[in-house]
Amino acid sequence: LSLAALIGGAIGTFFELNKAQTFGADMQVQPNFKSSRQLYNNVNYYNDLVKQKDTVTLAETFNLSIANAASLKKFEIYPIKNGNDLLTSYDDLILSVDTLTAKSYSFETFKNTFTDFDYRVHNIHVKATKNDVFSKLDQVIISSVVNNKFFNKVKTLTNENLNRTDSLLRQNLTQIDSLRRVYMTVLIEESKKVNSGTNIDLGGTKRTTKELELFETNRIINKDLKEISKDKSEQSEVLNVISNFQPIGYEIKGIDENYAVQAALLGIALMFLFLFLKQLDTYLNNYKK
Repeated sequence: LSLAALIGGAIGTFFELNKAQTFGADMQVQPNFKSSRQLYNNVNYYNDLVKQKDTVTLAETFNLSIANAASLKKFEIYPIKNGNDLLTSYDDLILSVDTLTAKSYSFETFKNTFTDFDYRVHNIHVKATKNDVFSKLDQVIISSVVNNKFFNKVKTLTNENLNRTDSLLRQNLTQIDSLRRVYMTVLIEESKKVNSGTNIDLGGTKRTTKELELFETNRIINKDLKEISKDKSEQSEVLNVISNFQPIGYEIKGIDENYAVQAALLGIALMFLFLFLKQLDTYLNNYKK
């Protein structure tokens, strides 16, 4: 086994020393309006061009030289998996349907239908043999989604609705503040009458309750405004870019990228297989006798 690992390691080391350096860069994005599927399709298309060694189309797509396009070795995209995304999506669903439907739709059922496209944040990873080609990639990838007419239409309608709701809530808040001022004025006037001994107010408790109700309504409206503000900030674009590709890529290292280690492990595995087959052959020959 040691000999197999040594031979495999030696062969792997030879290839490791002669292979081109590989660099990587990452971009994290948050797609809106269910545009993640389109984003995945686009990134997979770029990766297919790499597999087919179609450097001409890659060069035209990303406005690169043929040499820089040839340096691109892999495009991949995957979700940043966060359990909170699953819980939040389930809560949103339950709040949007009637009680009967909610009871018939369990969390486990929802979990089984939750796909990679449904996570909020996604990472786009690119590998290349040059470390300075990544800065020209992000804008093309972003534009391939944000220039889609359908997503832009949904974005416009969504933001119009958010702005309308924001305006109505602010109007309601102004009306609530006016009513609270009226109640405060009435309470002050009633208090003066009671102190002067000219009036006994039997409705004071009721007015105080109304004041508390107005205070609670004010709190709810402010909470809704905060949520609207958050939605407006997150949904102002079809695709929110959390971080762009690094201008200079990082060198990719590690056991899974090291030919010497891989070849040594392969040598051990082949030796185990050889010994197993040899032992099996001996057993079968003895069994026949």
